[in-house]
Amino acid sequence: MMPRVHWIALGGAALVAIAMPLLLLRPAAAPSLQSARALPPLVTPIEVPLTHAFDRPLFADAAPEDNALPPDAPLLTGIVGRLGSDAVALVRTAQGTSRSLAIGDSVDGWRLESLSIDAALFSRGGQRARVPLPAADPEPTAQ
Repeated sequence: MMPRVHWIALGGAALVAIAMPLLLLRPAAAPSLQSARALPPLVTPIEVPLTHAFDRPLFADAAPEDNALPPDAPLLTGIVGRLGSDAVALVRTAQGTSRSLAIGDSVDGWRLESLSIDAALFSRGGQRARVPLPAADPEPTAQ
């Protein structure tokens, strides 16, 4: 048998469970027209001309002129392996030889900082160079 306090609590919970939906579902009083005029709008509409947005190119240039590579930066010829675990960069040095570099290795004074799917980041002193993979040559078409 439950004590009397538990029965009272259970009855109060049942009363709230029945009364709450009735209170929430009753029709709300419509706000008066006078009070609606007194309130300022929540958001002030701002008209922005979109002509400048339509004049811009949709995509940025792939290689902006200000990000030119230093002439002695290694050339990235490929990336082999899984990024984040065992990937290495295949680079061509200034002397024309090819080497494979793991992250942290150096060539011609440039240290390989990181690899992404399409580029390698090299640093030398305070200088940084993002070297992209060369674009693939289109396949010749048979005529």
